[in-house]
Amino acid sequence: MAEDISLYNTFSRRKEKFIPIDEKCIGLYTCGPTVYNYAHIGNLRTFIFEDILKKTLSLSGYKVKHVMNITDVGHLSDDADNGEDKVEKAAKKEKKTIKEIVEFYTDAFLKDINALNIKMPDVLCKASDHIEDMIKLIQRIEKNGHTYISGGNVYFSIDTFKDYGKLAMLDGIDLRAGERIEVDKKKKNPHDFVLWFTSSKFDNQSMKWPSVYGVGYPGWHIECSAMSMKYLGEHFDIHCGGVDAINVHHTNEIAQSEAATGKKWVNYWLHGEFLLSEKGKMSKSTGEFTTLELLKSKGFSPLSYRYFCLQAHYRKQLQFSYDALSASQNALFSTYKKVDEILSRASKSGDVNIDNNEYTKEFKKNLFNDLNTPSALAILNKVIASGDLSWDEKLSFVKMADSVFSLGLLDKRNDEEIPDEIKDLAEKRLTARKEKQYALSDELRNKIKELGYDIKDNKDGYTLEKL
Repeated sequence: MAEDISLYNTFSRRKEKFIPIDEKCIGLYTCGPTVYNYAHIGNLRTFIFEDILKKTLSLSGYKVKHVMNITDVGHLSDDADNGEDKVEKAAKKEKKTIKEIVEFYTDAFLKDINALNIKMPDVLCKASDHIEDMIKLIQRIEKNGHTYISGGNVYFSIDTFKDYGKLAMLDGIDLRAGERIEVDKKKKNPHDFVLWFTSSKFDNQSMKWPSVYGVGYPGWHIECSAMSMKYLGEHFDIHCGGVDAINVHHTNEIAQSEAATGKKWVNYWLHGEFLLSEKGKMSKSTGEFTTLELLKSKGFSPLSYRYFCLQAHYRKQLQFSYDALSASQNALFSTYKKVDEILSRASKSGDVNIDNNEYTKEFKKNLFNDLNTPSALAILNKVIASGDLSWDEKLSFVKMADSVFSLGLLDKRNDEEIPDEIKDLAEKRLTARKEKQYALSDELRNKIKELGYDIKDNKDGYTLEKL
């Protein structure tokens, strides 16, 4: 019997006890990346939150079927059906084929989630492999009287769907168009949206497929509805994404899905908040964003970024800075050292029943309360420092906690490669010492320490150790 979990449902704007459709397996759909560029660390924060959700459900006793899409066609550069397909636009800019762009950035994304210990979804589905599913779904929506054809495109008519905007409008979000966007004159209502394009301002679109409506390509929103229903059914438990998806993408997904089936589509909607840079929300559209590779090049462990994210609740905006990330890396490396001591002192099995332990109860209470990772992380630190638990009890707790946190607490770390940036700083410091530039030497030592390493001088030069 699974333990009780409460989740904040964007749909109701309150925390609700999670009640599954089927106790045997939870259906979870998460919006995946559009593979035209690298994922930035703001994107990755959302994927970390979704990973914590999945692993928390598993810890509580549920089996989870997780489906995530790869958008490799149809995601326009404007949510209002304007602009070019982002994948096609990237291919032109980088002078590569669509296939090359999609494969390169899909691989880059998968490397990122692997580095962050994010568990792969059970189903990872490409939009371009599911065109027929999308066409069939559009036909169902059409049959139920919710579409019209104008200028060669198939549009969803929001005026035919009684509860359009119910996800976003619960917060009074203004969905009127024309004040902020360029209105498509083919639309009856400015907020109608395209299900299938046969005509757009870009006639040389290369990614096109035959359909009953003519040769064309799908609108962005239809992809998630078609693929989620194919693998999870017409009614499933949880749909996740970033808060920026609420107002348009998820609002349109609900409308088209329920217009097709005539019934409720998703029970719980969970959304992760923004990661903020010095200039505000991190975004690819500005051309200024931070990638995981950039963090690694600066000497940061990917799991230090995961730790950084766990210190804030997923529904709270999080301010990114390198100083804050340095503090997180230092805290994580300190935790590694303490866990290494536990491993050295615990018995080989280190496997004792801690279900009735007060720390375990408190840990689960926080985690099962809408994924309160900051409080749960504090409980882990209390356990590690505790004087009233045996080494085996501590080890069992760490195993349980890290099944969700996935910080690599039990991994071997002795042979881990020191990042090139740390080595370069150490060499510069050695040169500074030889040249008696002691102020610079101290400055470089402090920089190395900020990045989570200690440098110790000796007759051969120096040694580097993780803090």
